[in-house]
Amino acid sequence: MGGRGRRAEKSSPETSANLSGELLPPQALEAILADQKPDTCPQVTSIPNKDHNQECCSRLIREAAQRGACVVFLPEAFDFIGSNTEETLSLAEPLEGDLIRYYASLARECGVWLSLGGFHERGSDWESTHRIYNCHLLLDTKGTLVAAYRKTHLCDVELEGRVSMKESAFTNPGLEIVSPISTPAGKVGLAICYDLRFPEMSLALAQKGAEILTYPSAFTVTTGSAHWEVLLRARAIETQCYVVAAAQTGKNHERRTSYGHAMIVDPWGSVIAQCQEGPGLCYAEIDLAYLHHIRQEIPVFQHRRPDLYGRVAPLS
Repeated sequence: MGGRGRRAEKSSPETSANLSGELLPPQALEAILADQKPDTCPQVTSIPNKDHNQECCSRLIREAAQRGACVVFLPEAFDFIGSNTEETLSLAEPLEGDLIRYYASLARECGVWLSLGGFHERGSDWESTHRIYNCHLLLDTKGTLVAAYRKTHLCDVELEGRVSMKESAFTNPGLEIVSPISTPAGKVGLAICYDLRFPEMSLALAQKGAEILTYPSAFTVTTGSAHWEVLLRARAIETQCYVVAAAQTGKNHERRTSYGHAMIVDPWGSVIAQCQEGPGLCYAEIDLAYLHHIRQEIPVFQHRRPDLYGRVAPLS
């Protein structure tokens, strides 16, 4: 079930794992998917062209639906990655805009839930602030917006000579964590990219009932090669949740390249599906019986000592 503690081998851009965590040949993959409802984790290369990105994402969603997926998770900035702040702000849309209406219709057409992992949202305060939100949306099979989480941890990092990012320069932080949402795959907790570095958030979602944590992301090559997999596996192990992390990959524009390696991790911390280079899909079955078996065998949530830990304070 879900890996049973065995780590899956690195995979090609499109692959899956069976219940023992073993990689399947293409002919076996088709047979498994005929009888099960897997979750699908795409990997894409968004550019400043929204029409191009929409076409690429639509193709992957339709392919996943044809293979029997019940939930498809798109990465952060699935809509576009701008080459500068001005372009990013000019391309952003409200939730009521054409882009989300399109994906709502696509969810209905394909009969799948869609996790739209990082939409550049012009919120209700756009006219006064001219700042946007990084918004993770969840649509059901009727195209209904059932949840919207606005990224609370904004990525302001400065790695001298390597990475410089200041998301807070044009993005408003969200004000709350959204309670997990019941889906055909399980109870899904919504997060975005840099949220991955904050275990307090993942623990809060797990304590609220999450069985699947989602980290749609656009990690840089520098940070991704060092931290991506180890952080995802850590969040899975400490919360005993499945972790689904769709990712941006490749060259988004002249000044940005994303790390990729979209992956799904089981509650034991095993990587059970993963993309490598280039756009593609990876699949895994979410086995909730296995999740609850792990939680029963290692009942960390019963053993916690909140009376000892207190609140975690920021470093001065």
